[in-house]
Amino acid sequence: MATAPAISAPKVKQTRNLINGEWCEAASGKSFDVINPATGEPIAQVCQSDKADIDQAVSAARKAFETGPWSKMSARDRGKLMFKLAELIEQNTEELAGLEVLNNGKPIGEVLAADVPLVVETFRYYGGWADKVHGDTIPVDDKMGQFFCYTRREPVGVCGQIIPWNFPMLMLAWKWGPALAMGNTVILKPAEQTPLTALRIGELATEAGFPPGVINIVNGFGETAGDALVKHADVDKIAFTGEYKTAQLIMANAAPTLKRLTFELGGKSPNVIFADANVRHAVNGAMAGIFFNQGEVCCAGSRVFVERSVHDEFVDSFAKKAKARKLGDPFDPTTEQGAQVSKDQYDRIMGYIEVGKKEGATCVAGGEAAFEKGYFIQPTIFTDVDNDMRIAQEEIFGPVASVIPFDSIEQVATQANKSMFGLAAAVWTRDIAKAHNFAHLLRAGTVWVNCYNTFDAGAPFGGYKFSGHGRENGKAGLDAYSETKTIWISLK
Repeated sequence: MATAPAISAPKVKQTRNLINGEWCEAASGKSFDVINPATGEPIAQVCQSDKADIDQAVSAARKAFETGPWSKMSARDRGKLMFKLAELIEQNTEELAGLEVLNNGKPIGEVLAADVPLVVETFRYYGGWADKVHGDTIPVDDKMGQFFCYTRREPVGVCGQIIPWNFPMLMLAWKWGPALAMGNTVILKPAEQTPLTALRIGELATEAGFPPGVINIVNGFGETAGDALVKHADVDKIAFTGEYKTAQLIMANAAPTLKRLTFELGGKSPNVIFADANVRHAVNGAMAGIFFNQGEVCCAGSRVFVERSVHDEFVDSFAKKAKARKLGDPFDPTTEQGAQVSKDQYDRIMGYIEVGKKEGATCVAGGEAAFEKGYFIQPTIFTDVDNDMRIAQEEIFGPVASVIPFDSIEQVATQANKSMFGLAAAVWTRDIAKAHNFAHLLRAGTVWVNCYNTFDAGAPFGGYKFSGHGRENGKAGLDAYSETKTIWISLK
């Protein structure tokens, strides 16, 4: 990765809600602090919304969907607005990257290399889809030639979208892209930890020309604003990315209104290294798999299965690289790992590190806080891990890897699938037949072969089991934001 340019922390310009094209304070007048994870100090105060603000946003979104200019806009013109938004995001790359670093704690190099380009790509990808979604003519069993049958793809309606704090900009794009391409209206609730880039992109969406009410952003906590959004009778769909226990609450609370639901949830992804792999490449892949974004990645390769004959060689190299990883100021272009997003997340990860030690695992790298100030944790690697240990089964969502030896394909396939999750997996081998066959055995939504954490707006992403419902990205991402209407025409 090329060294990122030096960027200073930008000024926070927006802390209010975007409702019906206007920026407004919460009805209650309340606000809450947004924290810089690298220092533990407040950045700004953002308005704290509740049911009254959600009601206002839903009303605006409903009006825009049913009677506003958006409802009459051609699909091609919708696509042009999305292209314009992508262009504005690209033009404001440094400001948005700086806000993401300031609010999330991730290194500037990662944001410039991955987050912002993927956001731009997502809006351009779905902008291109806007006028290419079409129905079918159906050759029904009509011996008398009496009927013409066809389908239309239509938007779902008002879509509530609740995004996490680990990739704030990118998760916004993954939600808005397919929803807007299909002609829906949206109400976004950013994570309370990281609302700042969503608010700035909301300003850019207004500048791009999206009509009032099409895009609404409501700040607040899950227990208040999120809960009100889920329960609202006039919201047609909820898309949520986050933790599975929250998804269970959403399912229960959405049941009375039978909302459509899509979830992209957690993972405990197996990263499997066979003895015939290029070990050096596999070590680099394992580093990217677990330490990218401080390990705050739903598909992180947190269970590293290594064939026993290369286990010691792999662990030695893996631990050396982890110990050499540079932690520090996220705005420093040479920093490789930044701060965990919050004190709560920091405490959770440190708690799991202690659990691993008490369970009898051996910590061969890290295992401690990195600095006295800020929420920094050393890249941590455990060996002597049993697949049934808590650190191997529960999602830690931090820079903590468990290395587990294996002796056969059958054994590692069973262990890899022995998890409540099924979001992603990886396999490292020079044997192409083994790679294909093993990938087919894995119960996971994405399988990487000799790579890790590769993403594209055109490639569907989602999970099996407790890792979610539905898919985001690609053509499949449009399905969750569309209805199929069948129309029969009598020709006689």
